Amino acid sequence: MSAPLLSVSQRTRSTPFTPRVEEAGVKSYTVYNHMLLATAFRSIEDDYRHLKRHVQIWDVSCERQVEIRGPDATRLVQLMTPRDLSRATPGRCLYVPLVDEAGGMINDPIALKIAEDRFWLSIADSDVLLWAKGLAFGLGLDVDVTEPGVFPLAVQGPKADALMARVFGDATRSIRFFRFEYLPFRGHPLLVARSGWSKQGGFEIYLDEPALALDLWDALADAGEDLEVGPGCPNAIERIEGGLLSYGNDMSREHNPFECGLEQYCQLDRPTDFIGRAALQRIADLGITRRVMGLRIDGDVLPGRSGPWPVIARGAKVGQVSSAAYSPDLGCGVAFAMLDHDHWDAGASVEVETQEGVRAATVSALPFENGNI
Repeated sequence: MSAPLLSVSQRTRSTPFTPRVEEAGVKSYTVYNHMLLATAFRSIEDDYRHLKRHVQIWDVSCERQVEIRGPDATRLVQLMTPRDLSRATPGRCLYVPLVDEAGGMINDPIALKIAEDRFWLSIADSDVLLWAKGLAFGLGLDVDVTEPGVFPLAVQGPKADALMARVFGDATRSIRFFRFEYLPFRGHPLLVARSGWSKQGGFEIYLDEPALALDLWDALADAGEDLEVGPGCPNAIERIEGGLLSYGNDMSREHNPFECGLEQYCQLDRPTDFIGRAALQRIADLGITRRVMGLRIDGDVLPGRSGPWPVIARGAKVGQVSSAAYSPDLGCGVAFAMLDHDHWDAGASVEVETQEGVRAATVSALPFENGNI
């Protein structure tokens, strides 16, 4: 049976880089923030091996920016996250879980502090723009909340520094992790951050001039020919190995930051208030009953996913797998699972019920790539 097709319309937006993505032989797309996101070029495993050895160009325009600008910009962003931003300075990137009044995860963007009165929230797949606009209007805040025409292009992999230096100069090498600088390209300043949704290292280029999109892609591709540069996209195997949770897959508004292992971003004792503070304080006082952990699943291959897989211990369901893939480097399946309190200790033995049978598994701390068991 052939796979169903995705019908693309004006509601499913292409990007300024789409012509090059399709020329590069993209094999599959998903829809992310109402925009196309490639999911494979060669195969998932071949893309994984190439990413870990060389350098890739990723069209991640789907990482939409929610711009919050005006005298009350800092107040609004601080209201949206339990993370204390009081010491943030322009040029910083900060991971900021966003929560609702019940402490549920709304999104987990990277906040870029452009200026004292201007932020970009580089969001995962949910409609943060509407949440931020509603808060600003309801609270009467003096801010503009918009989605600017910004289209990130990521350069990821162990050779990313070498490639970026060839196109943007050696100034890229001095950009620290989760910092950004403005660097010229064809006479136009582009925001370049040392960040990206892989653990292989790299950069994200925030293109705000769509007319330069194809020139930027071509410049990177031409400069990296001897580095074996190639097209790529966020890779399921590599992100699970690296412990990178996916909003909408591994966490949602049904989960709070403590259950997602994000307690270090919850400063509940800070003097400024935020939405969901009382709820998160209650959760912190009572303790959580489930938590995201890793699983190492036995077997040479994993069956194709077909819905969430139950996790079983002594005949009872104790959790659920949210994302899974076979890791060639680790020689086993790797997965994220939300596990009950009595079964989340690293090293515990459990079973996973796939649609093709039961697999033995071992609970692991995250990330897998650090050798955690």
